[in-house]
Amino acid sequence: MKKKGLFLLLMVVFLLATESIQAQCSICTKTASQLGEGPAKALNSAIIYLAFAPLAIMGFIGFRWWKKEQTIIAAEEGKDS
Repeated sequence: MKKKGLFLLLMVVFLLATESIQAQCSICTKTASQLGEGPAKALNSAIIYLAFAPLAIMGFIGFRWWKKEQTIIAAEEGKDS
């Protein structure tokens, strides 16, 4: 249950942080400046939203890898004693 709460908290933080994050390449920035203020913010939020899934997957894989390495290191230290 704690994992779900932590996940929801992180999602809220990431969604609130999209206002201050600028995640546009030069082409997107030029297009957004031609669209106006409202659509530019929507485009920026969409870029952040689409980037979140791959970054979350990479973070999860990295965490699992780190966790497995920690258990292997702990097991090796136990064998040496």
